[in-house]
Amino acid sequence: MSHSKIQTGVYVCHCGTNIASTVDVAAVAQFARGLEGVQVAHDYAYMCSDPGQDMIKQDIQQYGLNRIVVASCSPLMHEPTFRRACAEAGLNPFLMLMANIREHCSWVVDDREQATEKARAAVAAAVWRVRSHRPLVMREVQITPSALVLGGGIAGIEAALRLADSGKHVYLVEREPSIGGRLSQIYKTFPTLDCAA
Repeated sequence: MSHSKIQTGVYVCHCGTNIASTVDVAAVAQFARGLEGVQVAHDYAYMCSDPGQDMIKQDIQQYGLNRIVVASCSPLMHEPTFRRACAEAGLNPFLMLMANIREHCSWVVDDREQATEKARAAVAAAVWRVRSHRPLVMREVQITPSALVLGGGIAGIEAALRLADSGKHVYLVEREPSIGGRLSQIYKTFPTLDCAA
């Protein structure tokens, strides 16, 4: 897909006052409208809310958007939320990208102008990056629950035993002819004076 056909929607979240108290979100949305390939840009109180998600869905259908950027909180919190909203509107969910302007801007920069400028930069970077995204398809594959432990010293043996106790098949690899590492070379251990072997 050539970059000229990219139609991006940008959504800047106030996150209540979490972002809006430090970042001028309306200015960030206005800035986003001027970026190459951006068809529409909005700011909204809570993008993760049902009305916020509905806004994204409606814009995907109304404007034929094929890329989405959400400038809000951490993707750890709401990436699945926005991916689901994109999928429900018929857009591949992997054509959506989040810019974290809460943890990376409003929570770490006290100066409003600097925080807003940093948010603009994060949005511009996300808009540029999402152009290169390609549709992905999730699929399930069979796996064999097994683990490879390198090193048959005390730590390796302990790790292998714990993994085996959790039901995994374990491959323990040791380069020396015997396991036990340095401990097998010691005669007795302190404080009990037990035989190390």
